[in-house]
Order: sequence, then structure tokens, then C-alpha cells
Amino acid sequence: MNKKTMKIMDGNEAAAYVAYKTSEVCAIYPITPSSTMGEFCDEWSADGEKNVFGEVPRVMEMQSEGGAAGAIHGALQGGALASTFTCSQGLLLMIPNMYKIAGELTPTVFHIAARTLATHALSIFGDHSDVMSVRQTGWGMLFGRNAQEAMDMAMIAQSATLRSKVPFLNIFDGFRTSHELMKVDVIPDDVILKMMDEGDLLTHRSRAMSTEKPSIRGTAQNPDVFFQGREASNKYYLNVPIAVNFAMKHFAELTGRQYKLYEYFGHANPDRIIVTMGSGSNTIHEMVDHLNANGEKVGYVYVRLFRPLDVKAFVNAIPKSVKKIAVLDRCKEPGSIGEPLYLDVVSAIVESLTPALSEGEGAGRQMPLIIGGRYGLASKEFTPAMVKAVFEELNAGAPKKHFTVGIEDDITHLSLEYDHAFSLEKQHLFRGLFYGLGADGTVSANKNSIKIIGETTDNHVQGYFVYDSKKSGSLTVSHLRFGKNPIRSTYLVGSANFIACHQFNFIAKYDILKTAEQGATFLLNTPYDKEDVWNKLPKHIQEEIIDKKIKFYVVDASKVAREAGMGSRVNTILQTCFFAIAGILSKEDAIKRIKDAIQKTYSDKGEKVILKNFEAVDKAIANLHLIDYSKYKTGNIGGENMVSDSAPDFVKNVLAKIMMFEGDELPVSAFPIDGTYPVATTKWEKRNIADTVPEWDAELCSQCGKCFLICPHAAIRCKVYSKEELSKAPKDFKHIAPIGKEFAKETEAYTLQVAVEDCTGCNLCVEYCPVESKAQPGHKAINMVSQIPIKETEIKNWNFFLSLPEIDRSRVNKNTVKGTQLLQPLFEFSGACSGCGETPYVKLLSQLYGDKMVVANATGCSSIYGGNLPSTPWATKSDGCGPVWANSLFEDNAEFGLGIKMAYDKKADMAKTLLNSIRDIIGVGLVDEILNADQSTEDGIRKQRERIKHLRLLISSSNDYAMKQLMFLADHLVKKSHWIIGGDGWAYDIGFGGLDHVLSTGENVNIIVLDTEVYSNTGGQKSKSTPIGASAKFSVNGKATGKKDIALQAIAHGSAYVAQIAMGANDAHTVKTIQEAEAFPGTSLIIAYSHCIAHGYDMIHGAEHQMNAVKSGYWPLFRYNPLKAKGERFTIDCKEPSLPLKDFLYNETRFSILTRQSPEHAAELLTLAEAGVSDHWERLLALKNL
Repeated sequence: MNKKTMKIMDGNEAAAYVAYKTSEVCAIYPITPSSTMGEFCDEWSADGEKNVFGEVPRVMEMQSEGGAAGAIHGALQGGALASTFTCSQGLLLMIPNMYKIAGELTPTVFHIAARTLATHALSIFGDHSDVMSVRQTGWGMLFGRNAQEAMDMAMIAQSATLRSKVPFLNIFDGFRTSHELMKVDVIPDDVILKMMDEGDLLTHRSRAMSTEKPSIRGTAQNPDVFFQGREASNKYYLNVPIAVNFAMKHFAELTGRQYKLYEYFGHANPDRIIVTMGSGSNTIHEMVDHLNANGEKVGYVYVRLFRPLDVKAFVNAIPKSVKKIAVLDRCKEPGSIGEPLYLDVVSAIVESLTPALSEGEGAGRQMPLIIGGRYGLASKEFTPAMVKAVFEELNAGAPKKHFTVGIEDDITHLSLEYDHAFSLEKQHLFRGLFYGLGADGTVSANKNSIKIIGETTDNHVQGYFVYDSKKSGSLTVSHLRFGKNPIRSTYLVGSANFIACHQFNFIAKYDILKTAEQGATFLLNTPYDKEDVWNKLPKHIQEEIIDKKIKFYVVDASKVAREAGMGSRVNTILQTCFFAIAGILSKEDAIKRIKDAIQKTYSDKGEKVILKNFEAVDKAIANLHLIDYSKYKTGNIGGENMVSDSAPDFVKNVLAKIMMFEGDELPVSAFPIDGTYPVATTKWEKRNIADTVPEWDAELCSQCGKCFLICPHAAIRCKVYSKEELSKAPKDFKHIAPIGKEFAKETEAYTLQVAVEDCTGCNLCVEYCPVESKAQPGHKAINMVSQIPIKETEIKNWNFFLSLPEIDRSRVNKNTVKGTQLLQPLFEFSGACSGCGETPYVKLLSQLYGDKMVVANATGCSSIYGGNLPSTPWATKSDGCGPVWANSLFEDNAEFGLGIKMAYDKKADMAKTLLNSIRDIIGVGLVDEILNADQSTEDGIRKQRERIKHLRLLISSSNDYAMKQLMFLADHLVKKSHWIIGGDGWAYDIGFGGLDHVLSTGENVNIIVLDTEVYSNTGGQKSKSTPIGASAKFSVNGKATGKKDIALQAIAHGSAYVAQIAMGANDAHTVKTIQEAEAFPGTSLIIAYSHCIAHGYDMIHGAEHQMNAVKSGYWPLFRYNPLKAKGERFTIDCKEPSLPLKDFLYNETRFSILTRQSPEHAAELLTLAEAGVSDHWERLLALKNL
């Protein structure tokens, strides 16, 4: 047996390790939470890492999961060992190929970080919905329950698939296993080789397509023979359990780790057991041990091989003493008698007890009571208390046949009650909670801490990280455990002995110390001096510190970060403080290990970033202070309400709970039945995450509107209003006379106001402001200042500002940037990253067309910041009108948007027919006015709305069926603006087929591609929009091919309006182009350059990078309008390239990283990129002849 090699890794890395070692081809596509498996394989391949056969596997990203499955199918037919990684909707896209692969008895293993499916809502979190949706495809299905088993089952599946010829899924829970860090005993290469029988390998290779041995696969068959052919594979499926069992025994001989198909744990003679799969079994294991230690007789059966289920082996794993069984499924199948595992358990036991079928395995058994329950959907917590409730339900006089646990079902009353206070936390373990802000580095630092502790001590470790789907700026909680014994606690830390809060404003919003145990340690990052900080704490925090005798440490990590030039990244500073307080390692050793981790983590960011982090580490401990609070009294500062008392009831009663991370407490009745949620709810959230915010210098301001235009979160607004309104203004409310002949300077005022609680502090507004003081260089018309001193004043000013009337839109010149920025945005305060390059475009659309916008949004960044709970940014005007928004899937958004447009058109036709049918009743004049209305202008649409309002008033009391129908359809007689929105991953790759088709239809829909040139939402993977030379995930050595010219492909249709824009380079062009596209009476496509954190520079410089992208010829601006005369259809809207391409590219890490890692290769790619820019420019010049 080999010497153990222990490594800290998560389930994704563990599974990917075996997949890479045993594959020759990997076809990949990103989808959360499985993406990192493909990323690992791509990195290893790029680094030249070899598999166990001495070869470097070929890793290829495809355009979709369906494409990945097709590529794997082809590779397998070619005789290669091939694999892929996916989950959720991605797995569903593979189903057609999965049937083919299984039908052809082709060995392979797909690795699945199981995730829920999008139904009433999308969720990126884990359950078994996806894998249960493919259980009929003929694949073997093995379930692992931790990172170690993710690796081991991958190996066992690989061995079994080669032996049995049946393909396998290696399944483990998304996030809870895929992203949980633990110590893993890595399988050595020689063991991997021994696990794959040479004969089985040769058999697979011998079946490869070969011109030397021609054959035909994939025939079309008729009714006379198909049935027989389908049955011909039966014996192979009968042999699958034998093959898996053989692989498990062989694996035990080689590694000492013994697994069984179905394994019982617990009392020798139990009366009650649970049957389950996945990571939840670890929690059950803890509870079983606890109950048996307290005199009960319980146990559980863990199912590893779910498909094909070996009835005999499964039933034999159940002790004969068992009288009652609860089967737990981590999925929901509406309309079914029960969930999949429950149905299989019932069938297996009934079959075993049927004399004609049992073959003796049912001898001596009585039919037990079997009940089925659902738990843990979308990573819902599954705790020991819930397990306890299940065992208690089995003891009830009349147990529920079907139940749920972990929620309160007050509608159908299926849920089990459980003791929320019950805990099995191990007192000997370190149990830490670290509260951070999304993108502040807290999670990354804690991952490094776990690795440092796990690899330098003999401790077992566990790291699990909780965050929502917001792009950044939301609460993250890192749950760390470590100790001398193995850790099975696959649930959140419920009682902590160390708590760190990395954002001071959290203590007023959340009960940070609720889970702190007596004598715990509390580390707080605070902007206040050690002498002042106690008096700045809310009273409930002070009382908890005193009552629980908490050791209280503070550090101003933000100050240390600023002094070290790290901006808002406080992670390494607080990590250093953690090690200094915890004493797990010596101070010197801890600092050395932290710096080693920094070197590794930030190697791609350059030496300057690394040195800044080193400086911050060195200064951290000097700024760490233990507070002696015995000399202070408690104060009177209260906690902040999560939302205002004036918020709607649904916001206060439901969404506020979710904002406070108390969504688990909400009952079923609190939620919409179909996933429909109210709009305009981000305004109630008030995340309050910016340390510095913009402050307006009214005297210097030119009122150009640029700061508001570029603001990603609509946290800057401007209005022109009557001076009479100022009589009610707060004393510090700023205003000046408006500039422009359309305004009355004597009677009107202009104000630019900042929402300091909604600002993310990105600085884009300051950088984009064109006005700088001559007397005070560097001082602009808008400048960043500390938020805390001005917060209360500016909150009052903001509230008053909102009460001011919106300007009459007819007074505004909407063809100018200044004019558009006087319009109310109906997209505000989203969860997008600070400095986001996408949202300014979306916000501008909402200003121009918001109250008539119909939006189909592709899954991706824009759907997450646009429609992720608890709050949503799409808003309404005071009259309640505003954009209507919907998301279907990633791959079908163009078709989805077209379908919506078709429905609107049809309903408009129906309304016209109905209107004509009652023209004599309601008046010919009104009908003709409605039907013949000119709606080409805003004023025309306004007048039509008034007519429709009058029409509805006339028919509202009628009982006539036609009029009742018309009440619902009349709004469709008002012109709508249809928009299809998505990113480049959708438009260039997975959704391109649909996009191309919509472009061909000529339908009047507007498409905008928010082009970040990577899959931003899944972490920055390469798309076909990624340019040559750029390093991205799935292309770490720099993309070797050029960016797909989607604009040229669209122009080739000859019927669509096509344009390319970059707001930061030419905002007037952006405004003009959007309005031209919307006015175009057919399909329009706008490709919008969107800077992104994946590009590798501070987003404060986003607009500058857009400008340089245009100047260098990298991103030319143009418009194509097929309705214009020949020679005038194509317009280039920028000058010839004047900036050397490298001056643009090498200011972004995605390009410059190659100059450090592989200078010669970088130079080759730069030469190709320069040639590409020249060629592209020549093509554009040629298009001017169209």
C-alpha cells in the first residue's frame, strides 16, 4: 500500500484529478458549481501535466453542454478515454447524447456537482433534481458524500465503466461537497493504473472507428427489430453491480479504503433506519451515533450505486430487525407517488418479499413501514435536529407517509417540526465564522487559511462558504472547522468559538454574535480608534460581548489596506490578525505561510500586487488591539431596520427576512406560487457598503450628466424642478440654476444627488467627470469622500430629492447625454459588481424606454443582478408603469424574446378585432383614433395611453364577454419596446443559433449584447468573444484564435440594424445608436463593450480602458442600417487606430500575464492581434461600399 499523500482540496478538484488522470480528451463548458472541474483540467493541460498514460490530455471548451456531450460521444467513438463535467440545465442538454452513449455501450464517466433545476426560479445551489432527471438514460449512477468520496467514486466509476461498458455518472452534492474544503488522501498514479484493467482498456480501444475495420453505428431501425436490439444489452446492466463491487474491493486492496454498494451504519439491531444518498448522510451519521449512545436503536443505509439498483444487495444491507424506514430524497417530483429513491426502496423491498421474485433474500423479514421525505432542496440546510425529527416521526403513532423537513409547510402541512436549538457541535473543534463582503477577499483568505492549517498541522479541516448569487457586495459567511478527529458536520456552524466581522456596518444590520458561545473571540474590522470603537457599537452587540464574556479584538484593516495601496482588499490583513489571535501556528510561521499563499494566489496579478499584500501583512499585527471593555458602559445605539417602515408589506414581511439571512424561517405560505415577484425592491435594501462615496461640487458642475450616465448602480441622480419645492428642503440640500435654454433659471433649480447607502464606492463617476478645478488640481465637480461623516445628512437629502417631481419628458432633449440623464432610471441599485461595465447600458435603456420596455434576459450576469432575490432593480414610475422582465434559460433567450414579441403582436391583433366588434357601442371616433394612432413619438404613446384609459373606463362595468376580454388585451394597443438582453457567452456561444435565427426573421425586436469577452457570471471562462492573446479560464495560455465577428455575421443577413458601441469611449454615440436601433422597424443588434473585473484592472479605470480600446482599433465604433441608400448604410464612427495596440492590451492583466509567464508566446500572439486589428479595419472600410 502506498504512502499517503494528503492534500487540501474540494470535491470538484478531487473529482477532476481522477478525471484528468484517466482521460485523453475532456470537452468542457462552464456552469456553476461544476465549472472549476473544467478549469482544473484546462490549467493542468496548459501546464503540460500528464495523465497516467504519459500523455497530456486534450481539453476543449465547447459552445454548450450539448456540444460538450456531442464531442465526448465522438471522442469515445474514436476510441479515446473521454470525460466532461456539468450539472443542472447543462446535464439536461446532454440527455440526447447520453441515450446514444449508453445505447452503444460506450464506457465513460461524467462528473456531476449535482444542482437544482430551474423551475419557478433559477438556483445555482445543490440538490439531486438534475441527476434524477437522467436516471432513465441507462447510465450507472454513483453517489459520493464528501471530497474524498468524490475522488474515490470517480476512480471506481472509471474502473467499472471499462469493465461493464455501461457509462457512469460520478455524482456529489453541488457546493456542500463540490466547494467544501477538506483533507483528501490523493490516489497515486500507480493505483489509478492498476484500477484500470489492461484488457478492458484494449477492448475499448478495439471498438474505435477505423477505416481498417469499417463498421456502421447509428443506424435507423424499423418496428421489426428495434425492440429486440434494445433488449440485447440486458446482461451488461445485470453485470454492472458486479463490476462496481469488484472495483470497490480492488480499490480497498490498493488503498485501504473500503466501500460497499449499499452500506449500513448504526446499531446492530435497529428498529428504525433512514435510507439516503449524498452529503446529508454525514449529518445522519452524527445523529445516529448520538441517539444510539443515548439508548436508542437506529441506523441508516447509504446508497452509493443508485443505477442500476441491485435489489438483492440493497435489501441485504438492511438489518432484519428494522421495522420502520424513512427514505430521504433531495429532489421534488411533482405528481409522482413519491420521489425516486423512495420509489426504488419500496419496490425493492416489496419485490424481495414476493415469493416468486425474492430468490430467498426476503426470508425472515416482515414488510416494514416505509415513509418518504424531501429535504435540502437548493442547498437548504440539513441539520442533526432535522434528522432527529425524522427518527421521531418514525416513532409516531401515525407517521406521515410523505413529508418535508427543514421548512414550515403551512399550506399542505407536510413538514416535520424540529427543535431549532438542538446542536451536536463538537466542543473540541475550532468553529469559526467570518463575515465578509462579496469580492472583499474574505472567502479567498479563508480558503488559504484552511490550506495552511491542513497542510502544516495534523488537524482535520473543513471549510464551507456561504454567499448568494449577487455578483459582489453581499454578505459572505465562511464556516471553518478544524480539530484532531475527522469532521462529518456537513451543516453550517451553529455555535462558534471565533467570529470575525470584516465589515463594520454589518454589526448594525445582522446579529453577528448570535452564534457566539461563552468565552468566544470576536475580531472586528472598524474605522474607529480603539478608544472610540466601544461607543460606536449597537447596544445589543455590547450586551452580547459582556454576557458571553467575549474576547474582543479590533483592527482598522481598511486603513492598513489604503496605506499599502490595496484599495478595499482587507483579506490578507484580517487573515494575519486571525492567525495572531488563534495561535494555531507561531507568528513567524503563520506570516511565512500567508506570504507563500499570497505569492501563489496573486502570481498572475504581478509583482506589485504581491508586494502590496506583503506590506499589509507586515503592518497588520501592529494595528491589532484587544479591547478592555470592563471600563466602558453600554450605550443606546440601536440596530438598523433592514428596510424602512414605509416599505410594502411583502418587502417587510418576506424580502427583509431574506435580506437578514432569516429566509429559512419563512413558511411556504409567504411565497408566490409561480415565482412571480414584485419590482422596485432594491430601493428598500440599503446595503450601505461603500467606505467612500461621491460628493457633488455644485459650483464647479457643468451639468453634463456623465457621472450619472456611467454610474453602474444609479446611485447618482439629477433633476430640474421648480424652486418652490425648496421651501421643504433640508438645510444642507444643494442646488444651482439649471444650464440650458430649455430651462428657466429664475424659477427652476438643478440638483445632483448621491444615494450614499446605495453607492458601491467604485469611483467611476469621479474618473469620468470632465470638469476639473483650475485652482485645485485633482478636484473635480464630483469627488470621493468618507461616507460616515456625511451619511445622515445625505440620507435626508436623498429622501427629499426623491420627493421632487420628475421632469416632463417632453421638455428633455433625449438625443443628448445631458437630456437622457434627466430621465428617471427604472433600473436601480442592482447587485452588480462595483464599477460594472454592463449596467450603465441597461440603466440607459430603462431611462429611454422604461415604461414600455418588455425584456427577455438571458441567464448570466445580467439576469443575476437583474433578478436575484431578495431584491430586484427593475423599477416603476410613480404611475406604476415600468419595464416587465423575464428570464427563461441561458441557451434560448433569443427565441424566448421572439416568442414574447409574437404573443404581444397576436394579442394586439385580437384587441383590434374586439375593438372593431364594439365600435358602434363605444363610438366610432374613439375606435378609429386608437387603431390609427401615431405612436412613433413619446407624445404619441402618451396620448394613446390616455385613449386606452378612457376605453377601459367605458367597458369596465360591462358583462359582455368581448368587452371583458378587451379589458385584459387593451394595453397591447400601446406600442411596446421589445429588448433581448444577454452577455457574450449567450450571444456568441450557447445561444448563437437562436440569435442568428431571430436576426433572420426581421421581427421588430432589439438585441443588446453586453460583451465582456468572457463568461463573467461563471467566473471568467473563455467565450468565442474572447480575443486572441487573452488569458481566461479554459484558455490560460492565451486564446490562440481571434474574436468571433458576430457583427459581420449579422450584417450578412442584410436586413438587421447592427452597431457596435462603447459608452466610455463615446457616450453621445451610444445614446444615438440605441435610439436608432429602437426606431428601426425590424431586428436590431447592438454589441456593447462592457469592462469587467475579469479583465484584470481596477474598475475605476473602466471608461478609460473603453476609450483606449477604441483608439487602438481593438473596438471600432460603427453602425449599419440596411434601410439607407447604397454607400450610406455602413458608418464608421471613430477615427483610424492611433494608439499602439500593446498600450491598450498590456494595461489589462488578461493580456499582460502572458508577458510574464511566456514572453515569446505573448509576443507571437501580439503580432497576430495587431494583424487582426489591421485586417478588421480594412474589412470595415470595405463595408462602407454597401
